Amino acid sequence: MKRKNTYNMFKTNNQPGLFSFEDELNKRQRDLLKSSKEKWFYHLILRNINEMDFRALYSDKASRPNAPVNILVSALILKEFKGLSYDELMESVMFDLRFKTALGLSDIGEVPFSRATLFNFQNRILDYQHQTGLNLIERVFDNLSAEQIKKLSVKADIQRSDSTLVCSNIKKYSRLQLLIEVLTRLDRILEEEDRQFIAEQLQPYLKNGTDKYIYGLKASQLPHELENLGKVYYRVFEWISRKEQYHDKQEFINFSRAYREHFVVVESDVSPKPTEELTSSMLQSPDDPDATYRQKNGQHSKGFTINGTETANPENPVQLITDISVNPNNIDDSQILNDRVDKIKEKTPEINEMHTDGGYGSQESDKKFEELEITHITTAVRGRESEIEKKIERTSQSPEEYTVECPFQKVQSSPTKKRHKVRFDMNICRKCPLNDRCQIFKNKGRYYFTHEDYLQNRRNRNIMNIPEERRKIRPNVEALMNEFKIRTPGGKLKIRGLFKATLFAFNSGIAINFGRIYRFIAQNGLTNGFDPSIPAVLSNIMLKMTRLLQKSAIIVRNFFVRWFCLEYFYSKGVPWLNMPMMQTLN
Repeated sequence: MKRKNTYNMFKTNNQPGLFSFEDELNKRQRDLLKSSKEKWFYHLILRNINEMDFRALYSDKASRPNAPVNILVSALILKEFKGLSYDELMESVMFDLRFKTALGLSDIGEVPFSRATLFNFQNRILDYQHQTGLNLIERVFDNLSAEQIKKLSVKADIQRSDSTLVCSNIKKYSRLQLLIEVLTRLDRILEEEDRQFIAEQLQPYLKNGTDKYIYGLKASQLPHELENLGKVYYRVFEWISRKEQYHDKQEFINFSRAYREHFVVVESDVSPKPTEELTSSMLQSPDDPDATYRQKNGQHSKGFTINGTETANPENPVQLITDISVNPNNIDDSQILNDRVDKIKEKTPEINEMHTDGGYGSQESDKKFEELEITHITTAVRGRESEIEKKIERTSQSPEEYTVECPFQKVQSSPTKKRHKVRFDMNICRKCPLNDRCQIFKNKGRYYFTHEDYLQNRRNRNIMNIPEERRKIRPNVEALMNEFKIRTPGGKLKIRGLFKATLFAFNSGIAINFGRIYRFIAQNGLTNGFDPSIPAVLSNIMLKMTRLLQKSAIIVRNFFVRWFCLEYFYSKGVPWLNMPMMQTLN
């Protein structure tokens, strides 16, 4: 692995000893800490992170042990749970007792990792993903959510899915600004000989910087300036592309990409591509090559899409996230779900009903849902439909035979070479009060359709085939999308790149699930008198035994006090039954 540190060997985290800083707190402080979110985070999250999943990130040779993996992962989750920056995270680890409790630290002066250690840990995860295709933080999310669903007996047969746009933490560039910025950054990595050779080409842009150069241009100069940039790019590329020492540099990769995306070269003649030929996948910023462009509902976004799926059975005491994916924002929602539904089915085999908005409907997803025997419920119709409602159903006699029903007729289909055909009775159609709006009537009673049309027609009607109380459960998934959005002020991430956006999404997903579970526990009064570190049954038994022992101790104490008072006052010749203390004891 490229960045694998051979000086760190893997070692699991030993649980703290019998003594910790909590022993120095008074009873009220200990009670409050025991019922705090941080204490429950320690029991429900940190202690359930499988450190062995991360063993491949470290050396097998005997050397300095790694920082505790479950503490590093938990710190990244807490960062998103509390909306902290890296500086605030490190300060909390050093000074906040609640944070130390969440991370299972017993020594008040213990700081288990540095900021550099945290960044190196994320780099290791990235290298491992490049090598194997596996995201270890996604595995942590999957393991935790599966265990939580099992422990809380959450039903995952009904689920809902939605997506939200998040912007990368990048500057918004115009086309000219982007091209000039890419050039100036290329200059920074050049050796002196190469810098001198192309100095004349870059001098106008380097002299005052990108923004000042652009602001000094008149509107009439902009089209001509784009042509000049094309010539500069051509000359620079012809010279620099021969130098292999630059090929692995991100600045050269961005330069080459911008050159291909914005210009057309025909026999040494360079011309800029027309604006309409530019794609949403083109480079948006040299700071984030992964970011893509999308316009949705009047919103312009340069970044990514977070798609979340959660349980939605109305009988569940709490709904939990089952699946998260992060993608370039120019990928259609239907394609995202189509790519994820196999994994969702693998993680929650009992799923048989998925609720989405109309944007998730497509022929490909219809086929996938049919294959997995999942009913796809959409709250809005996507796709062209006739003005007159019709129903296409497959007959029980043969999977290749269908019936088509309009408000006044129901006709059996017959197969053609590529499609299916029905012919409606025109005598009935002529008397139909809706025929002026009916495309079938205009086609003289003929209607052709495919199996894909049948699947789409069924998807559009699925919402009417379920109980009315389940027809409005999809909009609640927007609350999940909002929980991601509130962690991105102004809809903008604090980080850049698809990988870091993915880490943000999974860590946030774990934090959201934990927050929901803790609120459920708190609302049901389970934070007091219940120890989350042991199974609930055993905890309740121990609690009852403790209370029984307390009552027994009181009885024994009262017996000996009563006996002592009896002996004492009897020896003094005082009738003990008339004494106030004995009356109280009785």
